[in-house]
Amino acid sequence: MTPPPTTLRRDLDASDDFVRRHIGPSHDEQAEMLATLGFTHRDQLIDAAVPKAIRSDHPLALPEPISERAVLERLRELAASNRPVRSLLGLGYHGTVTPPVIQRNVLENPAWYTAYTPYQPEISQGRLEALLNFQTMVSDLTGMDLANASLLDEPTAAAEAMTMLHRVNTASTSDRFVVDAAAHPQTIAVVQTRAEPLGIEVVVADPDQLPDGDIFGVLVQYPGTTGAVRDLAPVCDAAHERGAMVAVAADLLALTTIVAPGHAGADVVVGSAQRFGVPLGFGGPHAGYISIRHEHRRSLPGRLVGVSVDADGRAAYRLALQTREQHIRREKATSNICTAQVLLAVMAGLYAVHHGPDGLRRIGARTNQLAATLAAGIRAAGHELVHEHFFDTVAVRPAGGADGVVAAALERGINLRGLDPDTVVIALDETTTPEIVETVWAAFGIEATFDEVDPLPGTVPHDLERQTPFCEHEVFHTYRSETALMRYLRRLADRDIALDRSMIPLGSCTMKLNAAVEMQAVTWPEFADIHPFAPLYQAAGYLELIGELEAALVEITGYHAVSVQPNAGSQGELAGLLAIRGHHLSRGEPQRTVCLIPSSAHGTNAASAVMAGMKVVVVATDDNGDVDLADLERKVTDHADDLAALMVTYPSTHGVFEAAIVEICELVHRAGGQVYLDGANLNAMIGLAQPGRFGADVSHLNLHKTFCIPHGGGGPGVGPVAVREHLAPFLPNHPLVDTAGPPTGPGPVSGAPWGSAGILPISWAYVTLMGASGLTAASEVAILAANYVARRLQDHYPVLYRGDNGLVAHECILDLRAIKDETGVTVDDVAKRLIDYGFHAPTMSFPVAGTLMIEPTESEDLAELDRFCEAMIAIRGEIDQVAAGAVSVEDSPLRHAPHTAADVVADVWDRAYGRETAAFPAAALRQDKYWPPVSRIDGAYGDKNLMCSCPPLEELAHVDGY
Repeated sequence: MTPPPTTLRRDLDASDDFVRRHIGPSHDEQAEMLATLGFTHRDQLIDAAVPKAIRSDHPLALPEPISERAVLERLRELAASNRPVRSLLGLGYHGTVTPPVIQRNVLENPAWYTAYTPYQPEISQGRLEALLNFQTMVSDLTGMDLANASLLDEPTAAAEAMTMLHRVNTASTSDRFVVDAAAHPQTIAVVQTRAEPLGIEVVVADPDQLPDGDIFGVLVQYPGTTGAVRDLAPVCDAAHERGAMVAVAADLLALTTIVAPGHAGADVVVGSAQRFGVPLGFGGPHAGYISIRHEHRRSLPGRLVGVSVDADGRAAYRLALQTREQHIRREKATSNICTAQVLLAVMAGLYAVHHGPDGLRRIGARTNQLAATLAAGIRAAGHELVHEHFFDTVAVRPAGGADGVVAAALERGINLRGLDPDTVVIALDETTTPEIVETVWAAFGIEATFDEVDPLPGTVPHDLERQTPFCEHEVFHTYRSETALMRYLRRLADRDIALDRSMIPLGSCTMKLNAAVEMQAVTWPEFADIHPFAPLYQAAGYLELIGELEAALVEITGYHAVSVQPNAGSQGELAGLLAIRGHHLSRGEPQRTVCLIPSSAHGTNAASAVMAGMKVVVVATDDNGDVDLADLERKVTDHADDLAALMVTYPSTHGVFEAAIVEICELVHRAGGQVYLDGANLNAMIGLAQPGRFGADVSHLNLHKTFCIPHGGGGPGVGPVAVREHLAPFLPNHPLVDTAGPPTGPGPVSGAPWGSAGILPISWAYVTLMGASGLTAASEVAILAANYVARRLQDHYPVLYRGDNGLVAHECILDLRAIKDETGVTVDDVAKRLIDYGFHAPTMSFPVAGTLMIEPTESEDLAELDRFCEAMIAIRGEIDQVAAGAVSVEDSPLRHAPHTAADVVADVWDRAYGRETAAFPAAALRQDKYWPPVSRIDGAYGDKNLMCSCPPLEELAHVDGY
């Protein structure tokens, strides 16, 4: 039978095929799941689970979904509107070559980009080793004792360095911080944004002539933004004599050639690893870095990978030193950073593995020689060089002014930086060729060929040349052929569990499908090779895509305006709170500084509030995990005159829709406060409820959760901030791009005008492919999946919190505290035993100690949900054996989990259970088995014996099995 034309058109377009493939359970499977819950239709479940008070009364006004093919065609159109002009603008962003073996096997490989943060180290050994390579590379190049596993970008790393020095410098009581006038302008601006709420005075000055008065720290750009290379030692000595500490923002490629800051006396070194093989991407994502002296290791922001041992004495990697400290210290936390740029740090570290130290030196020396040759030709033609000493960036005062040179270069397809009417800055990089140098000369009116010009000697003075080695560990010398490197990358990936291998049932983190079609445009050169400060007409496609995405997010959330600048959820939190702060200040109410936060809240909430200059007051939660309304009323009354905001997560951190959320918002508003609704759990609300319309004033969103940007092993992330109309004037702005935010904004919270713009095509594609109906269906099926899992497991593990009608939202919490009291079996035991079944563990002990929080997402089909439930039920059977006294917990497979292949094939097997039970607790595992590379890791050993760079083999000679 021939279908009607409209049906035929729909079939040919296949616009609903993507929704069907994104949502895991089929219609029949959904019907089976609903029947388990006692419902016939999905609408019945949603009506029962989601409070009527917050329900939207109309569908989302979004364009109809289109097919994958149509999305790619539209992305091609947007990409064609971009103009990847050769940018020699510098400012901390440089052209680079991503080795194809890394692009194909890491950046474009779901084994790497779909992984979660390595909080479960036994199934994260590959990523952790790659991050240890990155840490080693950074600490070696900077000349410091240790480096962390990356920060968000160079400017925010500089801001973290400032606040760190403010804390650790016990020799100074000053609140003044000196920033190099030669620092990149976006770095100065981000530091100022972060300093102002904290009462830190930022003085922009020449660090060679420190201002009078007390100061606690100094930030020096090395080389400077216009290219100057200075001797750091006198600056460090002068600062130390004044009781100040020194942070240096250093270029990693330059450090292959010039003296390392750590060898010149720096206390902290920060910067970006972007030019180590990570595309420009119109500003990100890129891996910032920070490296420090050993004595400040417990004040280091972000994550730190360390070496420990497992239960059998084998060397094993893990995150060290309580690197989620904001969850532990909350309002006393030293940073709100709970993420890193893992995927990008992995790429940068592997770039060093790929090239080795000799290759890095060659790239650095070649870039410097190109710059020296460029400068020689310019000087010979009668133009003035601003600096005699430089690495890759040449500042020139052209005889006829800067504007004509910049325009002439642009006509020839090159962006140069006009610093002022008299000065041009030219930053060369790895991708520069002699032909590019000749083209730049032509823009100056110079007719010369590259081979005819000898480079200027001494652009790096002899006493500033690097004499110390770096990257000496064997990992940077071993993989010289592509075959060897490809196999190394495969070995690392095989050690991990990522979303390409199995369900990752983490509550609060929404590990949903990151579809291949969404990822496809990220590496297209029209998106990947745009400099963040290129003239905006060269990024017209980006701006159109960003505008469409922001408009979609406005419609989805019910807010008035969105900024995508925050390049992590933590930065989105800060931006939202700064908007609230700006609003109160604009109304002449500077006394409004109290931020109410429920005791169950994500730890970053409290840390972000403190960073925004607010005082945290904790609100109790009741027995069901909801905000305690009586306690909230008391706190609101007590702080009626100084209340700034309430921060609340919705659905709650406990995984339920609180019925009183509208009442809560009204209560805060009556007292003059604002409501910050953490958008981490938005995946339960799209198409069902809009926080901007049921009472909230501002939210940050997690594009790496709800909108399909992959977690990348712990980053990249994007944390846009969405606000109602009265807060829109206080969204982030940017000193270099007027259109990137309102003139009344607080300044930038990230280095690039639109943050990590390079991965925004992922979320744009997701929204465009799903449309209003698909996005709504995704939320409904996420709620269905969570309630199905809760129902299947409730007879085996108590479900701690439920909302109205006994239902949960998009996640559920299993309470193991009574099990521990009765049997001694812990959440750790269950989590590690799940590895034997091939699963990543749910979220452990958050938000309640001794619990597991499960979020199945809409992307997992019924077979995978059942496989997980059956594993949890089987584990409960093993717990029951302990409870019955059949085996002690110490002798059980739970306590010995996970089991490695080496354990199972050992000549001696003296355990109280068989090898079969250890290795194949489910029959299907015989055909498809993940073998963990290490057994349970000893965390205390790693903290007591801190080792955070690639360990020489002789240092691990005492470790069994290494």
